Amino acid sequence: MASALLLAPLALSAPAQADPTPPAEDALQASSYPESSTLLARAAVAQPRLETAKTTRPVAPGISLTSFDTYDALGWLRADALTADLGSAEADYVFSGEVSRTEPLSGPVTRSRAVAAVNGDFFDINNSGAAQGIGVQDGTLVQSPVAGHENAVAISGDGVGRVIKMYFEGTATPAGGSPIALTQFNQIIQRDGVGLFTPLWGSYNRARAVEGASAVTEVVLTDGVVSEVRTAAGTGPIPAGTSILLGRDAGAAALSALKAGDKVDVTYRPKPSDGGAVEAAVGGNWVLVKDGVVQNSTDASAHPRTAVGFSADGSKMYLLTVDGRQADSRGVTLNELAAMMADLGAANALNLDGGGSSTMLAREPGAAEVQVENSPSDGGERHVPNGLALYAPEGSGKLKGFWVETASDPAEAPGVAPVAGGRPDRVFPGLTRRLTAAGYDETYGPAAGKPAWRADPAVHGVVRDGRFHALVPGQTTVTASRGKAEGTIELTVLQPLERLGATADRLGMAGKDGTATFGVVGYDGNGNSAPIEPADLELDYDENLFEVTAAEQGHFTVKARQDTASGLITAKVGKLTTALPVTVGMESRPVADFEDAARWTFSAARATGSLSAAPGQSGGGLKLSYDFSTSTATRAAYANPPQQIVVDGQPQAFGLWIHSTGKGEWPSLEFYDALGQSQILRGPYMTWTGWRYVEFAVPAGVSYPLKLRRFYVAETKAAASYTNEIMIDGLVAKVPPSVEAPPAPEVADPVVRDEVAKMPWTFAVMSDAQFVARNPDSDLVRNARRTLREIKAANPDFLVINGDLVDEASPEDFALAKRILDEELGGTVKYHYIPGNHEVMGGDIANFRSVFGDTYTTFDHKGTRFITLDTSRLSLRGGGFDQIALLRSELDKAAKDDAIGSVAVLFHVPPRDPTPGKASQLGDRKEAALVEGWLADFQRTTGKGAAYIGAHVGTFHAGRVDAVPYFINGNSGKNPATAPDAGGFTGWSLWGVDPVTPKEAEHVRRNWFADAPDWIGTQVRPHVDELVLTAPATAAVGAPAPVTAAVEQAGRTVPAAYPVSASWSGSPNLHVGPRRTAKPWHVAVLDPEAGTLTALRPGQVTVAVTVNGVTKQAQVALTARAAA
Repeated sequence: MASALLLAPLALSAPAQADPTPPAEDALQASSYPESSTLLARAAVAQPRLETAKTTRPVAPGISLTSFDTYDALGWLRADALTADLGSAEADYVFSGEVSRTEPLSGPVTRSRAVAAVNGDFFDINNSGAAQGIGVQDGTLVQSPVAGHENAVAISGDGVGRVIKMYFEGTATPAGGSPIALTQFNQIIQRDGVGLFTPLWGSYNRARAVEGASAVTEVVLTDGVVSEVRTAAGTGPIPAGTSILLGRDAGAAALSALKAGDKVDVTYRPKPSDGGAVEAAVGGNWVLVKDGVVQNSTDASAHPRTAVGFSADGSKMYLLTVDGRQADSRGVTLNELAAMMADLGAANALNLDGGGSSTMLAREPGAAEVQVENSPSDGGERHVPNGLALYAPEGSGKLKGFWVETASDPAEAPGVAPVAGGRPDRVFPGLTRRLTAAGYDETYGPAAGKPAWRADPAVHGVVRDGRFHALVPGQTTVTASRGKAEGTIELTVLQPLERLGATADRLGMAGKDGTATFGVVGYDGNGNSAPIEPADLELDYDENLFEVTAAEQGHFTVKARQDTASGLITAKVGKLTTALPVTVGMESRPVADFEDAARWTFSAARATGSLSAAPGQSGGGLKLSYDFSTSTATRAAYANPPQQIVVDGQPQAFGLWIHSTGKGEWPSLEFYDALGQSQILRGPYMTWTGWRYVEFAVPAGVSYPLKLRRFYVAETKAAASYTNEIMIDGLVAKVPPSVEAPPAPEVADPVVRDEVAKMPWTFAVMSDAQFVARNPDSDLVRNARRTLREIKAANPDFLVINGDLVDEASPEDFALAKRILDEELGGTVKYHYIPGNHEVMGGDIANFRSVFGDTYTTFDHKGTRFITLDTSRLSLRGGGFDQIALLRSELDKAAKDDAIGSVAVLFHVPPRDPTPGKASQLGDRKEAALVEGWLADFQRTTGKGAAYIGAHVGTFHAGRVDAVPYFINGNSGKNPATAPDAGGFTGWSLWGVDPVTPKEAEHVRRNWFADAPDWIGTQVRPHVDELVLTAPATAAVGAPAPVTAAVEQAGRTVPAAYPVSASWSGSPNLHVGPRRTAKPWHVAVLDPEAGTLTALRPGQVTVAVTVNGVTKQAQVALTARAAA
């Protein structure tokens, strides 16, 4: 994913029995209220933007399509631009054939065999459908503009385009009488006007054209002779050879003198403002660019947009669509659209209809028909009245080349990235990839011809019948050819497949004949991923329950054969498997009816309030009253049941009736799962009034059963200050049939190491202490101080505090933080403090900045560039767009700097949350994908090392994305959010660094598909209250005996195993590691991974384990093998 910084203008856990206390304030958004469907964008000129993706392809001779994504201070934009040389391509108006009949743009475009098009004019939506502006097709007038909608684009017969005004003039002259002026043609008629209607109008009721008139006269002309005069507008199609004169108000009076048998001479023509020739024309509204000058608009609303423009000499046409009203693209203002058109090269440009109408179509090389290129905000093509289409010369049909692609579109192929899509350009040894080769002629139109296939170097794979069969890792060019015609695609064969995963954690269908889809993704040892072709998979499932078929884009479709069912679909490649739970049907089971409302109890965070019984939606209910005016930090009011309510089965969602007053609070249900892990289910912001049924989805992967802890509402917006009361009633669980999936195998990432002390240098990371100045002697403060003392004793080069050191972001909190850091580190360890969401807590970052300085920065240390960013607003853009530009710039500079061998990026909120709830990750999933793509591209293209370190989730976790390590640092103070054996403990991490040398980088750059830089590792150090080593007093020769260790901390028992870094050792006669590497003098083998001690011959050994500087030893007597 190539990216560039553009400076062009743009408008820039506790044990199961304990009660963990996850913060309600871990909100996904900074505001209580969702964005309006109409985004009001500030007018920004010369604002930096990042171009994050860009592709260009030919459409026809002289016509090319460029699709690009950009990111700026206002958000994401996705746009598509057609550039056409009007000397070799032709442009014309297209429509359904009837002015009053709309249809998807692809209809007339396909019928006319156009190669590309955009939607055209604004129109009488939900009524006649007639466009508001001019319509000229192949030199013939289709319709005139309504009064006041004269702006248009016109193209002359010799291929010169311009932005002008288009008018209409015409007369109807009775024999021997005075001319009657015509004001419209197949169009809504202006006051006192007379319109001419022909069969092109269609069948829509012509009363729409004179709606609101005080008087109406309709005259039917057959071959120029009046055949009927009416006092009302007619309906139905107009026969061939017939035309209609329709007048309103004064125009009706002018026509009323006509009578049957009168001859009427009708003449009319379009009238361009510049007097030039017009072969094609379509209307629009706002002139965006005039004579090279961007025109200013006061309309600040951002929408999907369509625009057309021309070069200064009119020889080039530019057609642009910008997506909007969706996560991928916010839409643009008219000023932003104008700037984009100017950037494309338009000296004159006009705005066309936007919103759900915005559509761009284009033909792929070798395709017979066009396809939708943009992402219409309605989810598909809207019915529109017209469009502006491009045409290529008629092709010979003789084969000139092949357009080669993977059969699966990368944007839709199975993948596990934060956004949809996968990497079908990659494949695993022994597996396959389907390819397509579309033959095209000299116009890029379709041409027949079956290709021959070859791969170069052939050692990496062979192609049979359009299917690439991968052999050994490497990069290869696959060519489809026939005679001199050919086309190519680059494919990469990864390292051997090591594990499988599905694109969904589970599938649920409502009932019989319901459907769902999934795909399967594979991973190699470096974490590089690729979709698995359905043909390479074996599926195992109960055919009485489900029907599973291969679908488009490499997915499978599952169809339910029963009304109620549950089971597993197991996908297999060789000995590797992944299992997908599938359920059919759902029933509602009562959880709480609140008839016992008096027994429920109130609690709060930074708020006051009460509970009481109240009338419910059906029977008794619970009233929750609260005062959210006493703090600007996140406030929450809780309703706690008399005891935790155990919910049977495996609910996929919970339903609750809520009576809201529309203040915008955020409702949540909190449960504990079977592991004692908190699961917070979020509902929609409460912006409605009265009763509403709300569902709270249960994340996939939770451990059942669930126990209800509490219901609560939270306010995250600092400026929101109010008292309120709501009522709740009828909590139910939506429970499908139960299904148990086998546990997924644990993946121990090699970034976690037993020791890092021998690496050239080290740094430390701590996070999530969350203490408050109001309680300076709390356990949270003691844990923070303990962490700092342990870090100081380890003597790292520096410390990074990765957010949430404090809890409420008050000046007093930061003063206490500074004092603790000064007292514990004593100036001997330099630290860098990155703000998390608790350094803001819905307020301003100024309190943090006044004590600790910049919120984001970059620095180099011994060959590694560190880039620290601010996600205190739970997104990168929320911390300032400039820091995103900084990240891109620093990666680019590091790529070229021989003194830099690696880059580490640190920010608090991670791109991905590994826990089932996925509630503690960057809310902007495209932003998460951007970071992952940039780091992977940096490492792959330079061979230098890249790594990410985050926090926020409340667990220690390591993984990798495309060979780049991603580590989440657990809590240093507050209670963890996951089980102790799944990273849920308090502590910190010590990192060892060995920067990549230029020679090593060059090797990885050339062999990224096989090797990854081995430059960084971490020693995960839990707080150790006590280290317990469990080993037998004696062990018989040949009989493996269990040996384990555990860390005791604050009531938690944490296994001394991954992700904890535990260093095992012992007496010289003990071998630590697999048995095959034991030496002759070893009398026993200790295998920490298996947790066993195996005696080889009689003797005695000492077993030792060290965790975070604490060591425990045990003596084990080795006895002779027991007699049989």
